[in-house]
Amino acid sequence: MERVVLENGQLAYDVNKPIKFIYFPLTGVFSLVTFMEDGEGVEVATIGNEGMVGLPLFLGVDRTSGKAFTQVPGDSLRMTASAFKKHISRQGPLTRTLQLYTQALMVQISQGMACNGIHSMKQRCARWLLMTQDRVASETFPLSQEFLALMLGVRRGGVNKVATELKQAGLIQYSRGVITILKRKELEDSSCECYRVINKEFDRLLGPPQQVQSSALPL
Repeated sequence: MERVVLENGQLAYDVNKPIKFIYFPLTGVFSLVTFMEDGEGVEVATIGNEGMVGLPLFLGVDRTSGKAFTQVPGDSLRMTASAFKKHISRQGPLTRTLQLYTQALMVQISQGMACNGIHSMKQRCARWLLMTQDRVASETFPLSQEFLALMLGVRRGGVNKVATELKQAGLIQYSRGVITILKRKELEDSSCECYRVINKEFDRLLGPPQQVQSSALPL
């Protein structure tokens, strides 16, 4: 693998195009997005240092109908598709870990679908912010209203309303495309149970997340 730095919005793979690389995020966060014929997109999952980007290759296909790109810039470890296929053909520990990760990601996607249909925008926004903070291991991270609207599947006006509400409550600071989590516990209280359900499943299958300092990694 090689260590790479990915900028905001950088593609990992595109709709129905061959997947050339897989990524193991270290400090950045990826978004998996499904698009409709009219160009409207909705996020179906996020991937950070708990997972990998390029799961269709593990499942035996080289392309998919969705798109994956960075929503928060950061470091990742990258491997070519051909090298990855050789590794998983050995049926070793990596293969077993990715089997467990596949199940955990399915829980995230299914729980997210239920959350989007049942819970309020404020609860969903709080859940998304908490999950992002967990993955970047920082209270502050870049995020535009346009990006957040895509993540929540709503219009920018709705995002502005809920962000203002959380800001006025003193839970976050939001200015010029940068969010700072000010009161983590209160933000958890504003979220729904979906945040806890998803985290519990990842911990059960893969163990508690371990924070990795990118500066300590070998080049």
